[in-house]
Amino acid sequence: MGIHDIIEGKRQWRAHLARVKALPPDYRIAYKEMQRYLLKVGALAPEGGNVLVELVDFFEQGAADGAGVLELIGEDVAAFCDGLIGEAYREAPGGPSA
Repeated sequence: MGIHDIIEGKRQWRAHLARVKALPPDYRIAYKEMQRYLLKVGALAPEGGNVLVELVDFFEQGAADGAGVLELIGEDVAAFCDGLIGEAYREAPGGPSA
């Protein structure tokens, strides 16, 4: 990984954080809790980094539709995250659906 890759990765991460900051407060709280959970269980491998991007996409759409965050993810945030992990695993190269 060269310096340009590091700089580009940092630029993308900052843009991602700006998108998170633009979410409604309840969505931001849920995102932070989900990010913490996914990091804790080791589900955010470098090749699986799109999980957080897809989560923000999902949250932005839900907020635009006027849905509350718990309407989207349910009361059990950990179960929702486990579903995301399973989906990412199935879609990963070499995963069960590959």
